[in-house]
Amino acid sequence: MVSATSELLPLADGCLILSHRLSEWMSNAPTMEEDIALGNIALDLLGQARGLLQVIGDETGVTEDELAYFREPQEFRNPLICELPNGDFAFTMARQLFVDIWLAHVWSELAATASDEQVRGVAEKAIKENAYHRRHSSSWVVRLGDGTDESRRRMETATEALWPYRGEIADDRWYDAVDAALTEATLTMPPRDAWTQRSSLDGWHTEHLGYLLAEMQSLARAHPGATW
Repeated sequence: MVSATSELLPLADGCLILSHRLSEWMSNAPTMEEDIALGNIALDLLGQARGLLQVIGDETGVTEDELAYFREPQEFRNPLICELPNGDFAFTMARQLFVDIWLAHVWSELAATASDEQVRGVAEKAIKENAYHRRHSSSWVVRLGDGTDESRRRMETATEALWPYRGEIADDRWYDAVDAALTEATLTMPPRDAWTQRSSLDGWHTEHLGYLLAEMQSLARAHPGATW
């Protein structure tokens, strides 16, 4: 399993970081139902991250907690789109849809091809969870895109702001699925060949990840080795 870390780390880190971002909506979402929905999606993503980090930890000789709480920002390999601040609700839903479409393809491929039984199990469970996540995010993108003038403006702004960060998750299947979702929302997909940000594969991140990790890792670093 020599390549497990390099292959799984971007996926594991993406789920972990996006889980934390979504958790920031708790008590701040537009409705109580969305508080619960976003919290549940965040927990699903956290469970997916844990499953993969356990496999990576077994290979590298560290625990999942060490991987989550004691790496520096430049050691993370999550797609940059996952670490962006939540912005408004339209931004969060557009980002979630973009990531959900990416994950739908990734989990299906892992479930079909992974030689490791634990990885395959994580992927098979994640396929079902992601199907719900994608229904949720796509329904909101349609509702906001085809809603009021203000909700449409916000969704258009969100799509344009997120578009440069698609590079690590986009392929032809992704573009086709995003185009279909935006068309249903009466929105126009930006050009496929538009400029993209650089990737995190060499440890480069936006300035936002350091602040996110400072919050996420603070308790574990303040009390290393503590158990409950």
